[in-house]
Amino acid sequence: MASRKVRFDVFKRDGFTCQYCGRTPPAIMLELDHVIPKSRGGAEGIDNYITSCFDCNRGKGKHNLDAITPGVAKTLELIKEKRKQLKAFNRLIEQQEQQYEIGVQAVNEAFCDNFSEKIPTDKFNRTSTKRFLSLLPLEKVKDAMFIACTKKSEDPEEALRYFCGICWNWIKRPETRGW
Repeated sequence: MASRKVRFDVFKRDGFTCQYCGRTPPAIMLELDHVIPKSRGGAEGIDNYITSCFDCNRGKGKHNLDAITPGVAKTLELIKEKRKQLKAFNRLIEQQEQQYEIGVQAVNEAFCDNFSEKIPTDKFNRTSTKRFLSLLPLEKVKDAMFIACTKKSEDPEEALRYFCGICWNWIKRPETRGW
């Protein structure tokens, strides 16, 4: 008999959805089903469990999953593929976030070279700097910060506004980029 934690982990893994018919609570009651029935040597482990509704679990009985209809088998394949793609997508997003953080730090360093007592706010970094890094190469964003800090060396707030103007000009009018 599976513990409550194992049951919850299997339900969570399977998206709280019957893996045979696709129905979800509250329309149905979820149960654990053995992929390989205990009567045929199936283990009591998380890898041998699948989320099933009461009706599907009773309908399957002690048959192996390889005996299920092609429609359900195909659905299971699609679900596995979707999970695989979602994991890959989440890894990509995480890598992009790490790259943005590296870029934001580099742009902040360019700003701090001129205004050592001040740094851009987190809000500025999350909105403006991150946006520019998504639309321009890192080196160009750093160049824009250097130009802005050089031209507006008296006022850090004015330098940040000027930096935004340079970046937007390069984004909107590619001919002004000079690269």
